[in-house]
Amino acid sequence: QVQLQESGPGLVKPSQTLSLTCTVSGVLITASPYYWSWMRQAPGKGLEWMGVIDYRGTTYDSPSFKGRASISRDTSKNQFTLQLSSVTPEATAVYYCVRGLAVWGQGTLVTVSS
Repeated sequence: QVQLQESGPGLVKPSQTLSLTCTVSGVLITASPYYWSWMRQAPGKGLEWMGVIDYRGTTYDSPSFKGRASISRDTSKNQFTLQLSSVTPEATAVYYCVRGLAVWGQGTLVTVSS
């Protein structure tokens, strides 16, 4: 059974970097042909795709974030991470890690506030 679990600070100050980790169990993140994404949903808004890392470690970040979002992985821990730099209060959202589009973590609320 594949499970994903997000972790990280629930409160981040404006202009800082938001860092989240997704711990995966039940399958290796290096297993073909899977890809692993970060999504978010701000209050009252729809889901927003942020970026992806595939089983080979190839990444693609959404152009919407203008280079501020980056995804990496630690294969020794079977984890992948999201970093979003220079956050503003508009980055307040529930952040999800996802395998493909079928397996979702429970989500973690991150609030950006001073």
